[in-house]
Amino acid sequence: MFKDFGLPPTAESTRVKVEARLKELRESSGVAETLTIEWRGAPTHIEVIDMPLADLFYNPSTHRIRAQRDLDPSRDAALVRDPWSAGSQDYLGYLLTLRPAEPGHRDPAFDDLKEHLDEHKQIEPGLITRDGILVNGNTRCAALRELNPVASIRVGVLPPSCTWDDINDVELSLQLRFDKRRDYSYINRLLAIEEQHVTLHRDLSVIAKAFHTDIKSCERDLWILAQLKDLIKRSASDGGPALRLMDLEGAQERLIELHRAYRDEHGKNKERADALKESRLSAIVLGFSKTDVRYIDPDFQKKYLDKDLADDLKPAVPESPTRAIPGLGRNVRAEGAEVVAARAVTNRLLGAKAVEVAGDRTTPAEQAAAAAVIETYRTAFNSAIDSAGRDFRLRKKRLAAPDRINDACKDLKLSITDVVMSRGSASLDQGAFDDALEELRTVLGTLAFEAQRTIEFPGKGLDWLIAAVDSNRPQL
Repeated sequence: MFKDFGLPPTAESTRVKVEARLKELRESSGVAETLTIEWRGAPTHIEVIDMPLADLFYNPSTHRIRAQRDLDPSRDAALVRDPWSAGSQDYLGYLLTLRPAEPGHRDPAFDDLKEHLDEHKQIEPGLITRDGILVNGNTRCAALRELNPVASIRVGVLPPSCTWDDINDVELSLQLRFDKRRDYSYINRLLAIEEQHVTLHRDLSVIAKAFHTDIKSCERDLWILAQLKDLIKRSASDGGPALRLMDLEGAQERLIELHRAYRDEHGKNKERADALKESRLSAIVLGFSKTDVRYIDPDFQKKYLDKDLADDLKPAVPESPTRAIPGLGRNVRAEGAEVVAARAVTNRLLGAKAVEVAGDRTTPAEQAAAAAVIETYRTAFNSAIDSAGRDFRLRKKRLAAPDRINDACKDLKLSITDVVMSRGSASLDQGAFDDALEELRTVLGTLAFEAQRTIEFPGKGLDWLIAAVDSNRPQL
């Protein structure tokens, strides 16, 4: 959540040094370097100076590593208490070097950045407040410190009136530009959108513009984050370990498809939509691919999973579940048995998964028991998904659009072979080949146009096609 972290203990001396260097810059006869940023709704040019790395502090509020801070709860708690201490700053620097989807591993992208800085030096300036807080360039600062702790970094300097609200806004505006080099991780992007909407009470239309997306996508992202937070809450039992947001970092495409499937089913039947959501969430936690998860429908547990699930892992579900209305002393029909059963499976799996990711914070016996539960569920889900997939393929009685595209891909692969084989005999009719490619471009343009009209939330494939044909209308 958004928080005012106050000022570093060296803020006063840093301001003096920054003002002195700005004065020297203005009095010099050379052409001063400037940086253009979005400042309180308007483009603003700010001056760029050199600052020693030792005088600067990582931004404890940076969205880049918001979710990863949960990697070590004790160090994160210390960071909240005193973000400017050496330990807290070391923790932030360490997190900046890690891979978002695998927070226990160093990020190859960070090492690439470090190598680039070592070979080509710094190209783009960072950004600081006059108090020495890095608003942009935290990762570059971490890389430069590994290369040479006593070196300096080129930074633009924000106006003296800068507040933590400004720091938050400027960081987002810079990191979300189309020319950014390193994206926020998926979970950190979701957290940033939630912060803007829930904490700062900004309208979704404003947020969508800042994040270069649309209102429906922002609503989808908020829904997904709410589901993830609910999973984390349900994974903790009796004060034991819980999953963390970063444990679900790699599930972006599966979660987006879950939202689409849930929304479509919810329009017809809410209980079936909830049953579908629970079963798909279980499969996502188990790490099944998006192509496998697609086979899970609202009847998945009843039709497939129950047949493969061991009796001791089958939830006990009341025949007619009810819930009481507080203060009225009356019971009403609660969720259907299918939803209750699916949620019970998800809850047990979440508890085991939380123990697994906790590692040495749990006992070997707890780890072994959790691993056995997870493996049993994984085996059952694998068999059930296989059965559901076979039934799905049997139900298909005619080619759908994806199948036709797959067939076209096979033909194009054969065309590649033909082109290669024609080199030796010079048998390729180049004019006819070029005419065929023109026809392909026309067809792809029309396909991109119609797909945009049909698909509300484009995936990576359609995004590629739209960019490839660069077309907003059919080429007829």
